[in-house]
Order: sequence, then C-alpha cells, then structure tokens
Amino acid sequence: MVPVHHKETMFRRSSVNFALFLFVSDIVLTLIALTVALYLRPDLPPLPFLVPMPEARMPIVLYFVVPFLWTAIFLLTSVYDPKRSNRLLDEIQGISFATGIAALVFAGLLYVAHREFSRYLFVLFLILDLAFIVGWRVLLRAVLHLVRLPAADRRVLIVGAGSVGRRVGQMIEDYNWTGLNFVGYIDDNPAMPNGDLRLLGKVQDAGRVVEKLRIDDVVVALPQKAYGQINELVLALHRLPVQVRVVPDYYSLAIYRATVDDFGGLPLINLRDPALNDYQRLMKRLFDLVIGLLALVVLSPFFLLIALLIWLDSPGPIFFLQKRVGENGRLFDMVKFRSMVVGAEELQAKVNEVNGNGDILHKHPDDPRVTRIGRLLRRTSIDELPQLFNVLKGEMSLVGPRPELPWLVVNYEPWQHKRLAVPQGMTGWWQVNGRSSKPMHLHTEDDLYYIQNYSLWMDIYIMLKTPLVILRGIGAY
Repeated sequence: MVPVHHKETMFRRSSVNFALFLFVSDIVLTLIALTVALYLRPDLPPLPFLVPMPEARMPIVLYFVVPFLWTAIFLLTSVYDPKRSNRLLDEIQGISFATGIAALVFAGLLYVAHREFSRYLFVLFLILDLAFIVGWRVLLRAVLHLVRLPAADRRVLIVGAGSVGRRVGQMIEDYNWTGLNFVGYIDDNPAMPNGDLRLLGKVQDAGRVVEKLRIDDVVVALPQKAYGQINELVLALHRLPVQVRVVPDYYSLAIYRATVDDFGGLPLINLRDPALNDYQRLMKRLFDLVIGLLALVVLSPFFLLIALLIWLDSPGPIFFLQKRVGENGRLFDMVKFRSMVVGAEELQAKVNEVNGNGDILHKHPDDPRVTRIGRLLRRTSIDELPQLFNVLKGEMSLVGPRPELPWLVVNYEPWQHKRLAVPQGMTGWWQVNGRSSKPMHLHTEDDLYYIQNYSLWMDIYIMLKTPLVILRGIGAY
C-alpha cells in the first residue's frame, strides 16, 4: 500500500503542540508574576517580623534564572504529561507540587547568591505564580468545554455496534470537549437496527473507511463470538497511521505486546501504542527546536558559501526537494542541497540494481548523476544540512530513522513498517554504528533497536558521535 497523506499533529489537549503551548505560557506567566510582585512589593503593608524595604530591587539575572528553573522542574515532575492531568484536580496537584519544588530550589539559590532578596517579595511571587498558572489552566479547560475547534478533532471509529460499542460511543460523545470526535460504527450484523447508530459499512470495509474519513483512532468493541475477525482487522489497519484499541476480553492479544489504557474510565487494550510517550515526544521536540535553531543561525554563512559553489558548478536550483515518507507514513518534501544534475530522479530506474537476495540497491559510489561539488557534499553529508528546516517545521527530528523514498516503502516487509513509528531523523543509530554501503532500508534492525531503546540521552549520544562518523566518510556517496 502506498503511504498516505495524513493531517498534521492537531492542537488538542493530548498533543505535543498543546504541551509546547503550555510550556511557553508557563514561562510567560512566571515572568509576569515576578514583575507584578516586584511592582506591588513597595505598596504592601509592613509586617512586624520583616525588615522595612523602601525600594524593592532584584538582580536582572533572576529574570533568566527563574523561568529556566521553573520550566526545568515542571519538565522533571512531568507537569506536561497529559496522562497525569486528565482531571483538573490532578493537574492542580501536579502544578502545586512542581511549584513547591521549584520554590525550594530557588530559595536555596537565593541563600547562596542573593541573601538580600526580599522574603516578602519571594512569598508574593510564589502566590501570584501559582494563581496565574492554575487560573490559566482552569480558563483553558473552560474554553475547551465551550469552544470546539475543528482542528482539535481526533476522529474515532468504533468496530462493533453492540451494547459495548454503543457504550463506548456514548462515552466519546461525553468527552468530546477533549477533542474526541465520534464518526460512526462499522458492523457486519445486517439485522441490527440503523436508527442513529451511524453505520458506515462492514468490518471488511475498515481500511477503506479509515482512509476515506481520515480516522485517527479505531476502537474494537466486537462481541466475543466475532473475536476471530480481530486478527484480520489489525492486519488490514497495520499500514495506516491509526491507533487501534480493543475493549479488553481477548487475552490472546498479548502476543502484540499490547498496553492497557484508561479511555474515559473504560479500560482498552492498545495494539498500536506509540513508540514514544507524550513526555518523551515533548522533550524530543524541545531538543529539536533549540538545537535546530542554534545550528541554523551558526551555519547560515556556510549555507551561503555552499549555495554559491552549487550555482557555479552546474545549472539548476540550489535546493532539491524530494518526497519522503515520514512518521506514520506521512509524505513530506525533504530539503537537501542539490548534489545531482537536474532531472536525476527520472534516471533512477536506470541505476537501480537488485542483489542476490532480491533487495533493491539504488545508491552507488560511481553514480553518473552526481555533480562535481555534489560528490564532496554527499561524502561529507553537507547536502543533508538544509533538513534543519524540516526539523523546525516538525516534519523531521534531529535524530531518528532516515526518511525513506515512497517507492521503497511500498516494497517493505510488514515488520519494516515499524521504523516509521517515530519521527524520521537527520542522523540515527544506523549512521553512527557501522555505517556501510548497504542502503538504509536494509538496516531496519538498527532503526528498531533505536525505537525500542529510545531516550533523550541516546539522542544526545548519537548527535555527538555523528561528526566523527562523517569525518571517517564510510558509506557516504
């Protein structure tokens, strides 16, 4: 099946974009609380056990230390993990705990470096900061309850319109303020009354319905006698970018290494659990944004030099856009410095070879399409640097499996599709561990190792090791 387009990550409570929004808003609110506290301090009534201060002063450096400290503690205590903040009370408790920890660390820093800092100002700042952040969360929840943005929808299809399926459908309707959008049912029972059940087809139509209606989540709520269809259903949806959950009563599904989620109070088995949880995804995205932006700023003069060399070497555009397959099969335009002659893609079929195992080899060290400056760019991987723009757009990550060509993904074995479960990267585990002349689609086992053992420290390790591998120049052409 050809990789399909899918809508971009949506702005909903459970999305990385929403977590980033909260992250930035907390920084702003913390700075506002600090400024307001400093402004109000001289007008507050004196207390007998505090030393009078005619003018409240604060070192400028604290305007940088405080937001950094607050956000670091909030990240470490998982304040932005949506699984820990489904209920308002849980979210308030998490924010309060994180603020308390940050306050203790801040007090320790003040004791060491700025003992003259007003204790009255310190307490006032903490009260205002907690009030602003909690108040903002309450306001956001109220807005999400009242205003349903089309872009916030997460479209849900239920397989099975029996009593359990209808219960799940009602639950989704009750929780639609979180971004859940119940689309309808599919079921094989022709005797089932239509009514308002929104029947969209039979179970065998699942793949077609998911693609046509752009479904994000499939909930399987079939009766026990129909459990034999679940294996076929999972296989039919395997290559589509959807989450598949099953109402638990089918224990043989343990072979899928499934996890159990609480879906509005109803336990569901997740057969397509994301390779990265929401917290890992947030940390990875922050890492990409910070490092990617700094790299672009530092490398911008170098980009101009490379652009001039390409322009002088051969006619054609400076940059080359190529369709690649990203996370969950989404197509995007990957940006590279042009290293081949114009029209090189039309000649791809002429340079492809098939080895003794039937594997397609589409890259060769003596590829006649590569330009003179292109050989240098490819050997040093400089041609890959413009992908920093893809990283900032969220289409790629700094570290991850390399994005593959669509015509190669079409020929993937089913198990190879697992490498598309995470954001595709500029560099990865394959590149820094025995990079050779074998194409990346023959190194899927390295990508799966990365996915199964992912951590932010692993990303940092790969980033630090990548320049050393590039200097060796092994397998780059």
